Amino acid sequence: MNARTEPGEAGSRAIARPPLVRELLLVAGLFLVYKFGRQLATGHTAEAFRNAGRVWDLERTLRLPGEGTVQSLLLHGETLTESANVYYATVHFPATVAFLVWLYLRRPAHYVWARRVLAAVTAAALVLHLTFPLAPPRMLAATGLVDTGKVFGPSVYGPPRTDHLSNQFAAMPSLHFGWALMVAIGLIVATHSRLRLLWLLHPLLTLLVIVGTANHYWLDCLAAAALLGLALAVIRAPRATATGAEPWKASPPRTRTTGRDPGDLAPAGANVLAGAGR
Repeated sequence: MNARTEPGEAGSRAIARPPLVRELLLVAGLFLVYKFGRQLATGHTAEAFRNAGRVWDLERTLRLPGEGTVQSLLLHGETLTESANVYYATVHFPATVAFLVWLYLRRPAHYVWARRVLAAVTAAALVLHLTFPLAPPRMLAATGLVDTGKVFGPSVYGPPRTDHLSNQFAAMPSLHFGWALMVAIGLIVATHSRLRLLWLLHPLLTLLVIVGTANHYWLDCLAAAALLGLALAVIRAPRATATGAEPWKASPPRTRTTGRDPGDLAPAGANVLAGAGR
């Protein structure tokens, strides 16, 4: 009845959240690097179109399904096409931000892991954007695909020559797909709902949208998945308990008693609850 844990030991079980201001700066920096860092690859138009032709030919050699198959489904209805364009333009960033915010508040250890993985994937993607400029399929006449954003709206891009806010020749890898896949994997790992596999619908829908709107090739998505797989292999996820709580690294709590012989301690490793019987 009088057993209690040593002072400070119960607090060691809690996972401390990283400092909020620091994390806001880090995440803001990640998004700014993603948004503006790709502009370093501008001015490689000819190389980007040559690479696009190579990617298109490689996909045909590998007998991958044509991107036009997905786009033909979207083009059955103008409302469906516009919805896909809206999804492409508006879901990518907010979904990733919401994912990080939820992890920060509810799963701090998983938040740190997810932020590191996203940063690693983004950095690797930017290297590929710089070394392998690639025009998207909507720009390549050989694909026969429609630029759905330009034709049906809304479009997030202007003419490549006057668009100074983004690098439109950064198709490979697709961070739209890579981030969406990480959001799904992160939520599956950090939660224990029986329905958590449904989170995979997010990257699946993202895949269909980015291919159907002719913003990415299949190989862009495969490259993003490969980068994410490497990052996940290096940056291991923390384990969660059966109740979804965060893990902690702490030795079994030592116990001591009051009003008893000092040597009469609870057996080592015994599961003694603090304050039991009070």
